Amino acid sequence: MSILIPVLIVAVIGILAGAGLSAASIIMAVPKDETAEKLSEALPGANCGACGFSGCSGYAEALSKGEAAVGLCPVGGKAVADECAAILGVDAGSMTPKAAIVRCLGTCDNTSVKMDYTGFDSCAAAVQLYGGMNSCRFGCIGLGDCAKECDYHAIELCNEIAIVDRDMCVGCGKCAKACPKQLIEITPRKQAAQVMCSNREKGAVTRKNCKVGCIGCMKCQRCCPSGAIKVENFVAHVDRDLCTGCGKCISECPTHALHEIF
Repeated sequence: MSILIPVLIVAVIGILAGAGLSAASIIMAVPKDETAEKLSEALPGANCGACGFSGCSGYAEALSKGEAAVGLCPVGGKAVADECAAILGVDAGSMTPKAAIVRCLGTCDNTSVKMDYTGFDSCAAAVQLYGGMNSCRFGCIGLGDCAKECDYHAIELCNEIAIVDRDMCVGCGKCAKACPKQLIEITPRKQAAQVMCSNREKGAVTRKNCKVGCIGCMKCQRCCPSGAIKVENFVAHVDRDLCTGCGKCISECPTHALHEIF
């Protein structure tokens, strides 16, 4: 009896504790949002944050509450937008595919090396030393932080700069976040002119540091019939929404910094 009584006490305590936990799990249970769960399953699960939310689950929750628009997921594209729209019973609308582009042509043929670098194999580390190894302090460092972040193998290092294969790119934006110089831009897949330079030095300095850099001469701005080009801080910028892809600016550019991008 001296052994049986403690065993019974422990057993009763265990039963009462189990019953209490069961009751608490029922009373305090958070209702499941079945719509959000279906949306989360429909989304690709990349969790890249390109939609503007913390991840696919956050976007799914916002969609279910009507706090976000359908079609913000560049990874899933139109197919995922249509599926989410079907779950919500709304119109998916149109969606313009996007892809990344590196706004730099500073290869080893177009720039020179100003120092030898033997540190960590990282753009984020190298940029701390006078902006990197190349003569252009605004140009691509070429150590591939963007390529390491790309889950779709759309970026490769060629001739010491990063190049994006826009056919493989899904426009998630991870590469843009990884670039310490903010050279990568996510642009619509549309035929338009693109300034492949980010140098903000005066023209004479740019010419000295890079053969194909934008010198801010404003020839492209003056010849553009749609007013899509503006020169600010000694570098031209193209408004792709206004650009008609006529190519006049490309033929006028004296340094060939303007390219046609699809």
